[in-house]
Order: sequence, then C-alpha cells, then structure tokens
Amino acid sequence: MLFKSFVIVAALACVLSTSAAPAVATPGPVPVVANAAAIASGLKMEPSMNDRLTKLLTDSSGKLLTGDALRQLTVFDFNNQPAGSKGGSILIATVDNFPILEELGISGAISIVEPCGLNLPHTHPRANEFFTVIDGILDTGFVQENGFNTVIETQLGKYQGTVFPMGSLHYQQNPTCSPAVFVASLSNEDPGRSDMGASYWMLPSDIVDAALGYPETIGGSSIDAWRSKLPANLAAGVDSCLKACGLSA
Repeated sequence: MLFKSFVIVAALACVLSTSAAPAVATPGPVPVVANAAAIASGLKMEPSMNDRLTKLLTDSSGKLLTGDALRQLTVFDFNNQPAGSKGGSILIATVDNFPILEELGISGAISIVEPCGLNLPHTHPRANEFFTVIDGILDTGFVQENGFNTVIETQLGKYQGTVFPMGSLHYQQNPTCSPAVFVASLSNEDPGRSDMGASYWMLPSDIVDAALGYPETIGGSSIDAWRSKLPANLAAGVDSCLKACGLSA
C-alpha cells in the first residue's frame, strides 16, 4: 500500500512539473523608428497592402526580416514616453513614427496624467477618438460644432471609456492626487492635433481682443481679469485639486 501511494505521488509530481508554465522573459525595449516618415512616404507609393508589407518587412533579397529588425517595425513601444511637463506625458503612435500604419486608418496613444494634470483642450481634425482609462480617474469633456451647444462631461474610472467625435474640442483632467493613465484609439493614421489655447493666441492681437470682447490687449497685467471670465467650474476645479494635493504654486 505504501509503495502504491509513493507511485501515485511521484506520478502527480511528474504531471505537475511537466504542465507548469515555462518562464518567459519580459520583452526588451523597442526604439522608435528614426526615419519613419521617409519609410512611410515610400510605402504610400505601393499599390496594395501586400506590397507595402513586402517592402517594409523584407530585406533586399525578399526574405522576411527577423529579430530586432522585424520587431522595431512591427512593435510600438509606448514606454518611450517623452519627458513630460508638470501635467504628465503623452506618446502618440502615428504614421510619422510607426510606418506600418500607412493606409491602415488607425493610430493610438498612451498618456500618463500626473495628479491634477490637464490634457489641454484640443481637437483632432482628421479622427474620431475612443478614449479609455486604464488606471486612476479622469474627468473629460467635449464640445461639438455650433448647433449642439452644450458640453458633454464624463468621469471615468479604471477600464471605462468614452468617445470624442472628429473635430470636437475636448480635454481630460486628473481630479485626484494619484497619477492616471489612458489609452486612446484614433480613426486615422495621421489624426492631427490642434491645441485650442496655442492656436487661438497665434491670431492677431486685435482679432483676439475683439473675439473676447476686450477693448485693449490682454497681457500679463490683465491676465487675472481675463481668467475671471473663463468658466468658473473648470478653473475652480483645477485650483481646488492643486490645493488639496499640496501642489499650489
């Protein structure tokens, strides 16, 4: 009886040892393709998807690339986040830095939003966006074109998403004292981005003044007066977050 028990235990141990999942090394980092825009430009001339993939992923003899050479052209590493501002960082995979996207009609981004950080109000002139929070909490909002005169505001937690229609003015803000992370999918390999503030202030001063209803140029001495005209809920929300997190200047 003891011998049989030993055999059973040994057999079970053998089964368990052979069925255990093998150790898998963490994939190494992948650099962003340095000449991606030039590569994508060459792919644009190819007549079909097969032709584009052949040109991109094979060597001069027509053999499929291997190892790091293939990996760099087929894997986009969002760990290559740029040095961020105080509000965080964002890295967008577009045809300009990931040439395999040429003619696919898609792109994507991952962003780390620091406590109280604000992804400035902006538009994507050529893409709809599906936006998903993968860590933390983010407040979002968008404004559509004239005729739909309201702001659509949402608060998203982990694994919750929303949409921003093409051309809509939208933002995301972290209302907490912990970092948040989001991933965005866009319906164009070249979605574009136009930051409302930067674009607006590029206009001639008299045009800016007239549009805001001010008789004189808005400068540093009058910035508080200008700011007081902005929607109080957004300014107060950001200010209260900074104070609560001990981040006020």
